[in-house]
Amino acid sequence: MAKRDFYEVLEISKSASEDEIKKAYRKMAIKFHPDKNPGDKAAEEKFKEAAEAYEVLSDDKKKAQYDRFGHAGMGGAAGGGGYGGQGMNMEDIFSQFGNIFGGGDESPFGNMFSGGGQQQRRMRKGTDLRIKLKLNLEEVANGVEKKIKVKRHVTCKACTGNGAKNGTELSTCQTCGGAGQVRRVQQTMLGQMVTTSPCPTCNGEGKQVKTRCDVCFGEGRVLEEEIIPIKIPAGVADNMQLSMSGKGNVPPRGGVAGDLLIIIEEEPDEVLHRDGTNVIFDLYLNFADAALGTSIEVPTIGGKARITIEPGTQAGKILRLKGKGIKELNGYGVGDELIHVNLWTPKNLTKEETDMLEKMRTSPNFEPKPSKTDKNFFEKMKDFFN
Repeated sequence: MAKRDFYEVLEISKSASEDEIKKAYRKMAIKFHPDKNPGDKAAEEKFKEAAEAYEVLSDDKKKAQYDRFGHAGMGGAAGGGGYGGQGMNMEDIFSQFGNIFGGGDESPFGNMFSGGGQQQRRMRKGTDLRIKLKLNLEEVANGVEKKIKVKRHVTCKACTGNGAKNGTELSTCQTCGGAGQVRRVQQTMLGQMVTTSPCPTCNGEGKQVKTRCDVCFGEGRVLEEEIIPIKIPAGVADNMQLSMSGKGNVPPRGGVAGDLLIIIEEEPDEVLHRDGTNVIFDLYLNFADAALGTSIEVPTIGGKARITIEPGTQAGKILRLKGKGIKELNGYGVGDELIHVNLWTPKNLTKEETDMLEKMRTSPNFEPKPSKTDKNFFEKMKDFFN
């Protein structure tokens, strides 16, 4: 099923401000929240869809990329976990976006995000990984699937990620009582001021490790090398960024994994030059081939094609091979190959060749004849100066 436009999902225009995007998501999230629609799978999907739209449109870089290339230019193009709501469960959505509703009694969700009135600790997200992926012109034009080797932090299997030896239960932090936060009350000129901050003892986790895991030494994660398949769509461009959700680093002792960001690096081709979805080839003809006509092979993306040079072909003429260019990233069109005809002038001639050219120089057929357009131009210039 085709994805709906993100602006349509949040019922906003493309010119919507950051505040309007946030308000629109807030409205949709309240409307389709699972607690308000128990057992309603359709509402749950719309809730995820709204979260996916907000994840992209609330990020300036992702929004600019989406506005330019649509869904094909986002992380779904990279294959794997997808992006936004595609790779998220409810916990991911609450942990990443629950904070936009504020906290305490002012939240329009009330207890929806707070678990029975107690403030829920925000699940941490691991760091993103960035890699550069080099692609040649053929891979850019037709798309490709690559397998890359990535070193990233993954959940420790020995302790299942909690950092405790053999995965035993963690003890409640004595400093914060398991809340993950500490409150400080200060007397000021205006009265009492209450502030909250992450607990310094447990770093906001609410739990403490009694005996550290022998494998990860209490980190809850280990560094591993993983081979990840990446599907690159046809038509990507140099410096374009794709993302794979959940393929970044896992944070210490549990949380949501970061993303893998793939930056495209397009390698220049030796003979073909890219111009949007078109490719350009500079063809150099000798004088005889241009004058008499010939049949010649030219390189194309991934192969060759034979073209006919008509007798009397002039330098500067552009020949077109339809459909031999690059596929559009967010459409079904394909560009063309444009062949720019150039005339090759020899520098070193034999006496016989020189004599032949001298004879031809005086022939009326070798006198340059301006085209009709050129003649009109010259006439206009003559009138102008007179």
